[in-house]
Amino acid sequence: MFLNFQLLLLEGISAGELIFVFLIVLLFFGSKSIPKIAQTLGRGIRELRDASQQIQDDIKSAAFDDEINNVSVKDKKNQDSI
Repeated sequence: MFLNFQLLLLEGISAGELIFVFLIVLLFFGSKSIPKIAQTLGRGIRELRDASQQIQDDIKSAAFDDEINNVSVKDKKNQDSI
């Protein structure tokens, strides 16, 4: 899925345009700071993925807990009516 999203972003960009953009970035930031920028960007993306995964896990656990509570309430009502 992530690869498909990346391909959609690069659909209208040719190799020459990518090289041009890379050269401009190289001129602005210099060769020594580009690895630091890439590392910071990678760390930010990783933190974003971790936070997204944690939110998904929280939602799943809340739904699972809610499901368990609903089942136990129904069982309790059935036992009370017997």
